[in-house]
Amino acid sequence: MRVLFVFLDGVGFGEGDVSRNVFVARPPPVLTSLIGGAAPLATASPIVAERATLRALDACFGASGLPQSGTGQATLLTGHDAVATFGRHFGPWVPAVLQPLVRNESVLSRAKAAGLDVAFANAYPEEILVDTQPGGRSRRASRFLTAGPPLAAAGADVLVRHTAALTNGDALASEITNDAWRTRLGRTGLPDIDAREAGRNLTRIAAAHDLTLFAHYGTDYAGHKRSMDAAIAAIAIIDRFLSGILESLPGDMVLVVSSDHGNIEDVTTGHTRNPAIGLVVGPGHEEFCHGWRSLLDVTPGILRGLGV
Repeated sequence: MRVLFVFLDGVGFGEGDVSRNVFVARPPPVLTSLIGGAAPLATASPIVAERATLRALDACFGASGLPQSGTGQATLLTGHDAVATFGRHFGPWVPAVLQPLVRNESVLSRAKAAGLDVAFANAYPEEILVDTQPGGRSRRASRFLTAGPPLAAAGADVLVRHTAALTNGDALASEITNDAWRTRLGRTGLPDIDAREAGRNLTRIAAAHDLTLFAHYGTDYAGHKRSMDAAIAAIAIIDRFLSGILESLPGDMVLVVSSDHGNIEDVTTGHTRNPAIGLVVGPGHEEFCHGWRSLLDVTPGILRGLGV
């Protein structure tokens, strides 16, 4: 069995309020069909359909305050309770004291140590990986590289895809399409692809590895806008992306889609204390995520499925 792990920042289970919850106001057709027409509400979890299981995952761990990306991503990617270790929720970046944990104990590093072939599908611009100041990286580079997924990738020595790989379709932009690279970074020679094509590219990349991680942050950015229109647009991209993945997902591969905390599911606020999503698609999906109740369960579940 192989695993494709897609991380979506800031996606949780909301209430059935059409004025607040994008998944109720504009149900995404691909996801809705995949989970048997059900609405992704925490009260309905787990949702078990023919091809997929959807579970609500606690992101709070009994701590006060709102879950944040730094500790949430550290927990999700390692299976260790980063909130308890750090003493509180923290974000948006993984705090310095937790960065060795993410580098050394992530799902990527542990799978690689077990002899599996792992990959990080995100492309990063070459310039942010170069030391630009004596004695260390620039502040801009450090900001990009202290999110959980690139930290995990760096620790496993798989932060290796840049402009050339993105040009050839052998990597994906974090935004899924290449628009931001073309407009903000001046890579005008990059191909203009849509989310569905990006999904097919991702499964092609994943087909060459035992475990592949891809990270997307646009859902959290959209949630912070507190706009239903922004939320609808962000989820529409994810739904088209999911359609491309499902069209080309190999028969021996399990797709895991999970998040670090809630946000976009309630457009009246920012981060929420709602459960994060945990979606598993593919052979044995219900058994694969049996017993998953929180972010702590995702990495152990993936490693178990891989035989680690």
